Amino acid sequence: MNKPVMPVSSLSLKLPKADRSLETYCLAASRTFPAKLEGSLSRVAFSAAHVVADPLADADPWLSAAVDWDKTIAFREHIWDLGLGVAEAMDTAQRGMGLDWPTSLELIRRSVAASKARDNALVFSGAGTDHLAVEDAKNLDDVIRAYEAQIAAVEKAGGRIILMASRALAKLGRNADDYIRVYDRVLSQVHEPVIIHWLGDMFDPALSGYWGTADLDTAMDTAVGIINANAAKIDGVKVSLLDKQREIDMRRRLDKRVKMYTGDDFNYAELIAGDDQGFSHALLGIFDAIAPAASYALARLAAGDEPGFHDVLGATVPLSRHIFKAPTRFYKTGVVFMAYLNGHQDHFTMVGGQESARSTLHLAELFRLADKAGLLSNPELATRRMKTVLASRGCEP
Repeated sequence: MNKPVMPVSSLSLKLPKADRSLETYCLAASRTFPAKLEGSLSRVAFSAAHVVADPLADADPWLSAAVDWDKTIAFREHIWDLGLGVAEAMDTAQRGMGLDWPTSLELIRRSVAASKARDNALVFSGAGTDHLAVEDAKNLDDVIRAYEAQIAAVEKAGGRIILMASRALAKLGRNADDYIRVYDRVLSQVHEPVIIHWLGDMFDPALSGYWGTADLDTAMDTAVGIINANAAKIDGVKVSLLDKQREIDMRRRLDKRVKMYTGDDFNYAELIAGDDQGFSHALLGIFDAIAPAASYALARLAAGDEPGFHDVLGATVPLSRHIFKAPTRFYKTGVVFMAYLNGHQDHFTMVGGQESARSTLHLAELFRLADKAGLLSNPELATRRMKTVLASRGCEP
């Protein structure tokens, strides 16, 4: 396997600082990662991939989603080329935050079809209850029927399922028994093992108190009980709590047939590396933004080069923590901005108009951290595009 090369860069630009001044920032020497997977991976790794908006559609971004399907599927091809799986129609794609269920299902159909045209392209797709308005959910049977409808649609498309957390269930579920009833019923019907997604309220405030309690220790007891009781129907569980010790504790309690997929965008490197009692696989929004580095690092880990794994993936963690800083639910802006800087799309326009969800200072710091981690694949292009965005926000030098 070739090591990343380190060409010398002499690029610079003016970036804003908190005191409203502009500093001259000189780009670091960049790292070049392989464009396709070299070797093999010892972890199952999914990127929760974003959608590319159509900037020329005659639509109101706050009210309807206009998707550039060709660019969206092309980005998934990029992820698959790197040996990563695609976690489809998740919150990275602004599912339930601009992307409605009909558009999500169209995305799932197109992504699954594209995956079947390739060898070993892995894709799991989100099935939830988001077509059921929370205020229209009157009882648990409504929640069950909503889950059943989306599961049937994904399976009809030939897809595997990520069972997403339900806002309606968070509203109606009063205790562990309510969650047991819903999950036992739904899991009894799936055709292939699913991935359970436990999404914390830092990602979606409407999911506060999931598993029937605000106490996370009690919530974990309920979740582990449901998962282990249905282990034959469950491929794994994705935990997005940004709490590495809780993930480790849960990982050690799972039935041996059930994988732990880290959703911790703050501590993923050490969780994937693991310890003498186990490790986590990955299902991460940040892998959208750092896919080449993630692929290379995981290949190094599979080759027995743990220092090389940490050298590459550890360098991406400061960027990820910045992209996912509170309010965490706005992380999609940083993910799409990285795709724009790296040439995966020709514009910085987002579903729901969420290109405005982060400040100019936030984007400037993102650029610095991406550069330091070697994640600007074409520094000249990235610099031009950064200057364009700064000029559009009143930061012309």
